Amino acid sequence: MPKKILLLLFIFAWNCSSVDLVEKLYHNGVIWTGDSVNPDASAILIKGEKIVFIGSDSQAMSMVDENAIRIDLQGKFVTPGFIDNHVHFIMGGMQLSQVNLYDVTNKEEFQKRILETHSKLPEGKWMVGGNWDHEKWGGNYPDRSWIDQVVMERPVLLDRLDGHMALANSKALSLADINDLSVDPEGGIIQRDDSGKPTGILKDNAIDLCSDLIPEESMDELDQALNRAMDHALSKGVTQVHDMGSGSWKDLAVYKRSFDRGDLKIRIKLFTWYENWKNILSYVEKNGSGNDWFKWDGIKGMMDGSLGSRTAWMNRPYLPDKGSHGKEAIPTVGIVTIQDTLDFKELLRETDRAKIQHAVHAIGDKANDWILNEFEKIRIENGERDRRSRIEHAQHLSPSAIDRFSEENIIPSMQPFHIYDDGCWAHKRIGRELLSRTYVFRSLLDRGANLTFGSDWTVAPLDPLTGVHAAVTRKTRDNKNPDGWFPSEKISVVEALRCYTLNNAFAAFWDKTTGSLSVGKNADFVVHSKNLLTVDPDHILSSKVIRTVVAGRDHLFE
Repeated sequence: MPKKILLLLFIFAWNCSSVDLVEKLYHNGVIWTGDSVNPDASAILIKGEKIVFIGSDSQAMSMVDENAIRIDLQGKFVTPGFIDNHVHFIMGGMQLSQVNLYDVTNKEEFQKRILETHSKLPEGKWMVGGNWDHEKWGGNYPDRSWIDQVVMERPVLLDRLDGHMALANSKALSLADINDLSVDPEGGIIQRDDSGKPTGILKDNAIDLCSDLIPEESMDELDQALNRAMDHALSKGVTQVHDMGSGSWKDLAVYKRSFDRGDLKIRIKLFTWYENWKNILSYVEKNGSGNDWFKWDGIKGMMDGSLGSRTAWMNRPYLPDKGSHGKEAIPTVGIVTIQDTLDFKELLRETDRAKIQHAVHAIGDKANDWILNEFEKIRIENGERDRRSRIEHAQHLSPSAIDRFSEENIIPSMQPFHIYDDGCWAHKRIGRELLSRTYVFRSLLDRGANLTFGSDWTVAPLDPLTGVHAAVTRKTRDNKNPDGWFPSEKISVVEALRCYTLNNAFAAFWDKTTGSLSVGKNADFVVHSKNLLTVDPDHILSSKVIRTVVAGRDHLFE
């Protein structure tokens, strides 16, 4: 080929990739970039899915021609797209169409919503959903009569908001063959009344006795749930989620099908359930670890239960519990939900050798100590490398554990909105010394840990602003902590934003392409109605998402 033609082709290719052909210009904004080198800007230039310039309006205007799409941000506040570090995403999409008891405060409303849902369901179909919290009506557990009085013939299983306790009606208990003679399964508890009869309350692995009987959703139902969840996420400014899975291997297929069709609207990092570890090993070996929209190279384990259900694994016994019938129970230290810790240790080592990322649920201080010890042993045995192993929740920490997150480069994956609920009743379960080491955001950041934030949706709302507000104010639902629950652990708005953006991107190995607004990164950002850096922290929740942009594609909400 003649040199002149080669030169012309080179010039054409250069021009096609230059800033002169920028497709979109967003200007007149107040932009917090999350990039420490270039923290503030007013304009963003996008070509395709990438940011090609971020800086001042005057510079940006000089770099585009009359064909560029120009979007006036009208002085609104802009942040990188929010990333949620811990969701049960497809389950959340399902729950958007199920009974929701999150804000119920009494038995009457509880039964009213169940009856309303019952009237809409086909005959014989299980009623699921729930998201109830017994602390919102005084702390007494509901029992099966709450459901039986309004729905008798349909099996019903309704989760507590933390997912570690559920309420079944008599029909569901009968189908599961749970009766006076039933034995608690390993890692689970069947709650009983004074006469020994099951009350309908099932904790942790005991929930499976009923949930295993529920017919699996069809692929079409799962696809619809994913689409609902993505639309909901976009409306809250969430452009990336880390899905901790539902235990079903189907989740990967649902996401992959959506990706193959070009239907993914946000970025997904999937941590599949640890019992599927052999499947994920072979899948990664055959298909790699993923791409810029969907990554699947992680597993999720679970060490213990929850504080609300008194099943988080503690170093010291819980405070006495009078229970829902006035009968004082013997204090315990919670439970280990891993059925075989030896097998769990081995699968952690095998998956680590294959460079599968670990995310392990640990809420109690003993559970956190156990998995921190195991991560350290794995590092020593398998050698140094960039693992970015995560502890999901990292809720109650022993004094030594607080230092070990930064020392061992373990990521604390925390959900700050839980303070809003837990701070009202946690004192009923554990003493003040351990309470003072609960949700220790300030302590972890000061020690250099890569603190990350999310929601644990559906346990809490899929709205990052509720988490930012909780982390900054540490206020509780009962209004008894106006200066904050253990206020010394408050952090700044900027720090909270980093935990929801760049820190989360790092926790998914996506920090090179997401998490901040920088040249070369994906054009994922959010336009807010209020400036989160200048508004009174008490008014953060009044800000609304106006526009969510993912890979340069706009989603408008006001």
